[in-house]
Amino acid sequence: MNVYGANYTDGDKFDGLTRKVGFDRMIPPHALEVCYNKTTHIIFPAEITYVDLGNENLVAGLADGAKNVLRVKSAFKSFKQETNLSVITEDGSYYTFNVKFAKEPLLLSIEMTDFLHDGEAVNRPNNAQEIYLEKLGQESPMLVKLIMQSIYKQNKREIKHIGSKRFGVQFLLKSIYTNNGLLYFHTELKNTSNIAFDIDFVSFKIVDKKVMKRTAIQEQIVFPLRAYNYATLVAGNKDERTMFTFDKFTIPAGKVLVVELNEKSGGRHQSFTVESEDIVRAKVINELKVK
Repeated sequence: MNVYGANYTDGDKFDGLTRKVGFDRMIPPHALEVCYNKTTHIIFPAEITYVDLGNENLVAGLADGAKNVLRVKSAFKSFKQETNLSVITEDGSYYTFNVKFAKEPLLLSIEMTDFLHDGEAVNRPNNAQEIYLEKLGQESPMLVKLIMQSIYKQNKREIKHIGSKRFGVQFLLKSIYTNNGLLYFHTELKNTSNIAFDIDFVSFKIVDKKVMKRTAIQEQIVFPLRAYNYATLVAGNKDERTMFTFDKFTIPAGKVLVVELNEKSGGRHQSFTVESEDIVRAKVINELKVK
């Protein structure tokens, strides 16, 4: 079968030193069936950041309140021509589907499994290609996730002098790692009281050491690019750990990084400071242990 058409010969379509894209470069698409009277839901392992529909035969949108679930159905009661659907997720994966109309689709709920998920052959779809996102610089989103997961599972306390403890709650900075222009902070919240701790927010601000009463003008907010195992509640006599990933930064002379943890509808707020020396002593990541 000549997939390029009966009249196609090399050189017909392009000028100069141009060669065809071979099948070894193809991302194998998944087959997807849709209909008019029912909605197909596709669950992705990360938040959806991009969707492209091949033509007007398809309608799609995010499910209400779920940024990783895509709703797809036919825009018409029937269509004959096959079309396609492409999706990019926040973790840098690219998915592609060939879509056909079917009166009764075999699958209406589909889960695209994360390759970090436990399971057969690490369960990574063979058409999930890595996309490098601008906000992570030159680092692969998949590798960033692997690094956070590895640090979390190793659970080493490399830093023993940074933290706070008040009202039966302890907030610690366990370690700082660096790799390829990114910083990784490993924090732990220990609740030794009998009252659950509801986390309102965690903030990271660079402030002047000498300014006791800070203002918005004097603060430089540092925003995490990623978070792993971000907890919103720590039950009584329990603890939770979280990984934060930042673009590389340093702290100017005379300033510190203040990390604040606020309790929702409560007053057991925690905070600690990180000095410039702590940042520059960040450990270089030289191995990953995920299992």
